[in-house]
Amino acid sequence: MSRLALLSVSDKIGLVNLARALVETHNFEIVSSGGTAKAIAEAGLPVTKVSDYTGSPEILGGRVKTLHPRIHGGILGRPTLSADADDMTVNGIRAFDLVVVNLYPFEQTIARENVSLPEAIEQIDIGGPTLLRAAAKNHAFVTVLCKPGQYEEYLHQMSENSGEVSPQFRQECALQAFWHTATYDQAIAHYFSHVKHVNDADDETTLPPRWTLTGTQRQQLRYGENPHQAATWYQMGSTASGWAAAELVQGKPLSYNNLVDLEAARRIIAEFPTQVPVAAVLKHTNPCGAAQGQSLVEAYQKAFAADSVSAFGGIVALNRAIDGETATALTQTFLECIVAPACTAEAREILAQKTNLRVLLLEDLDSGPDYAPKAIAGGFLVQEVDDIEDDPSHWEIVTDKKPDVDTLEELLFAWRLVKHVKSNAILITQNRTTIGVGAGQMNRVGAVQIALAQAGDQVPGAVLASDGFFPFDDSVRTAAAAGISAIVQPGGSRRDEDSIKAANELGIIMAMTGVRHFLH
Repeated sequence: MSRLALLSVSDKIGLVNLARALVETHNFEIVSSGGTAKAIAEAGLPVTKVSDYTGSPEILGGRVKTLHPRIHGGILGRPTLSADADDMTVNGIRAFDLVVVNLYPFEQTIARENVSLPEAIEQIDIGGPTLLRAAAKNHAFVTVLCKPGQYEEYLHQMSENSGEVSPQFRQECALQAFWHTATYDQAIAHYFSHVKHVNDADDETTLPPRWTLTGTQRQQLRYGENPHQAATWYQMGSTASGWAAAELVQGKPLSYNNLVDLEAARRIIAEFPTQVPVAAVLKHTNPCGAAQGQSLVEAYQKAFAADSVSAFGGIVALNRAIDGETATALTQTFLECIVAPACTAEAREILAQKTNLRVLLLEDLDSGPDYAPKAIAGGFLVQEVDDIEDDPSHWEIVTDKKPDVDTLEELLFAWRLVKHVKSNAILITQNRTTIGVGAGQMNRVGAVQIALAQAGDQVPGAVLASDGFFPFDDSVRTAAAAGISAIVQPGGSRRDEDSIKAANELGIIMAMTGVRHFLH
């Protein structure tokens, strides 16, 4: 007697080949519905529509098709259990041997711009998850396939084992089905949480009461931050985006530390409009050099020269397509990774001379996650990412001396960068180029001293940005004595007046942003 398979898929990749093998090689009858049945029939293969199999028509515009005892009884029935077998015989129910289902494209739908709530709701699959969960639950008797990538292995096992698949394969497929439905439900829940947040404009709660993280393993990494730490790269969602969508043009596979540094580099580049070439060189997520130039090669050369010692083995991010001249400059030192939105053919040939250099192309360097989770004992924290757009027109110039247009632009350049330096952070710039960085110090005085020492004789006329306020006026006096002409800081200290008084006394400019950018 022939066996029975239920096929109902949204993603029809590999469908016809699977159906043909089932019918012509493995003696299956196929029950199907909607577009899946149509595609199988158009391929000249026999197929029974669900409505004909159950004797019940599709209703509610196709919302109800497979929710029927003849379908779910055939999936959940245990033929070796006499009570189940009797029920199935009495009710004329045949057991399904195979269930192939994937779900409506909900994630792809909500990813489109200006998708309405009704449009999103129509892409919430009901029958599909029910079929998957039923077949996964009864995997001792039923094989469930939820991804086209599983078809080949299924057919291979059928061919190699006289029409049977191993219990281990069925169990693994069941696990994949449960993950598939869990990820799907998570996407729906997150979407509705976002809709509720947008609609509840007066609600002080900015994050939903429940939060789940689910990802699909994209790459087993060699190790984590250190060789004794295991690490894996997981992709969020069913559609590759962000670094999962980047093109690795050349070089070795990415490591855990590469990915962490690349994301930090992307965040810096995303701060700057693409009208002006910008380059950033990072080491251990901190910018050791960043600059704006008239050309991309000039921006990179300025960024590299800002701290050429630290740049060795660093990560470079560029906001323009890599051209030949820039590629030549990039090959003059050892770098771990380069990321840019594009790369010319000439540049590719030049960069290919450095075979171990990782070169990535990520067209959209601006788009990143909205939220940042962090693990703690017994749970995790989630916060919105610090992507607020800084606007100097909202700053308060608190000193008698006021900045001209160029100085204000320089202060904005420094302020955009200091938010990406580990706290306590001090950053000094001159001519849209970093010249001194004090990162991750336990006190702000030490950070100021480090940044000034690195800048050296370039300090006169430079500007200084601090990610936090100055609790005392000592750092203001130190900066002014070294030649700093202007300071930008959030303000908010009980002793702000002391710092303002010192700045006025020493004839320097001070801007207070009213926004703090700590990066712990």
